[in-house]
Amino acid sequence: MGIKGLVESGYLTSIPPEYVFPSNLNDLEAEERVPTVDFSQLTSGTPDERSKAIQAIGKACREWGFFMVINHSIPERLMDEMLNVSERFFDLTEEEKKEYAGKELLDPIRCGTGFNNRQGKMFIWRDYLKIHVHPHFHAPHKPSGFRETSEEYSRKAREVVEELVKGVSKSLGQEENYIHKKTDIESGSQLLVVNLYPPCPRPELVTGMPPHSDHGLLTLLMQNDVCGLQILHNGKWVPVNPPPHSLLVNTGDQMEILTNGRYESVVHRVVVNSKATRITIGTGHGPPLGAIVRPAAELLDTTENHHPQKYKGMKYRDYIELQQNNELKGKSCLDHLRII
Repeated sequence: MGIKGLVESGYLTSIPPEYVFPSNLNDLEAEERVPTVDFSQLTSGTPDERSKAIQAIGKACREWGFFMVINHSIPERLMDEMLNVSERFFDLTEEEKKEYAGKELLDPIRCGTGFNNRQGKMFIWRDYLKIHVHPHFHAPHKPSGFRETSEEYSRKAREVVEELVKGVSKSLGQEENYIHKKTDIESGSQLLVVNLYPPCPRPELVTGMPPHSDHGLLTLLMQNDVCGLQILHNGKWVPVNPPPHSLLVNTGDQMEILTNGRYESVVHRVVVNSKATRITIGTGHGPPLGAIVRPAAELLDTTENHHPQKYKGMKYRDYIELQQNNELKGKSCLDHLRII
């Protein structure tokens, strides 16, 4: 039974001990304004506006590893439809969802609860649906409309990310297709992840997601009107309260490796609440699974030890398996590749 079924069963009188997460959500929090990028200026603005958008992306990647995107090209109608069909997927019976449970980490479709129950040590307050949607598209055939909506949404998300990656490349002082060529992102992997965080009677005892960084290049996230994402910035947790129909973007570990640490992946977590269900739809964008990502030569500078190589290369598939088969804890996976 998933978390949703547990909450709706009526039998939840206390938090099951396996879901109690040893953390302190009274950590220092900072009410800071996260960076915002106007997508329309990046793609259709004047040369001056485009230059400012690229500078904003670079500053956000350097200082935060995170930014909000407004005036993007994904229709609000499509975002609302994607949230609707995602909610209806979790309304399917346990028997119907069991068809998509999946057994292996890289199965095309996989739904379940928590993060990695195979570890048997810690459960988190989340139900999820993970679908590999690129380079080969997959989707459950239930509920009706899910396949068509998720295919359109995934395509639109890729289009946004391709433009953002061009901006990232330019912000690094390279030509706009630099990262595309280095990572073959156009034929790379895209993972659609639908997260459902039901209300919890004692939210301070559990976690929606523990502190972690994402394994890919960039992650694009949208949510319903319930907040819960917090990002670690300057040692403090910053709650993210995005405007409706905006997109949230964070840099992942492959971006940190590729840029040799110039643009670090951001550590983030999810807190839950006692009143409302939070739904998020993330698309993780990375290189092809067989690609080996290592620091780009153009971003290294060994003279006077300014930017010596900091990371070893690793096949992306192996990196995903390393992260997913171990405890999710900060940037512990990336630490395996550090040279200095």
